[in-house]
Amino acid sequence: MTQHFDNDVISAILAHMNGDHVADNHTIVHAFADPAASDVTMVGFDGDGGDWEYSDAAGATVRTRIPWPTEVLERKDVRRAVVELHRGAVQRLGGERGDRIST
Repeated sequence: MTQHFDNDVISAILAHMNGDHVADNHTIVHAFADPAASDVTMVGFDGDGGDWEYSDAAGATVRTRIPWPTEVLERKDVRRAVVELHRGAVQRLGGERGDRIST
């Protein structure tokens, strides 16, 4: 069964990701969804994965879901999953990285 989080938790994490880790959002979406993505914003998540919206090369708004690389059951697990997802994205892109998400 998919883990769902309270709106307060979701809002806090999204504000952090979209305020402090804008480049990391781009790195994740570039690696796992669309290398041409721009204006990337994290828009949601649950225990199975994260949701991002971005503009594609044609300017259309696209929503993508990227599964977590690790189990997410509690709020603290979201941070770990995003860090692991970002590390995987950096590796997939050959070492290119945005802001550094600390562990």
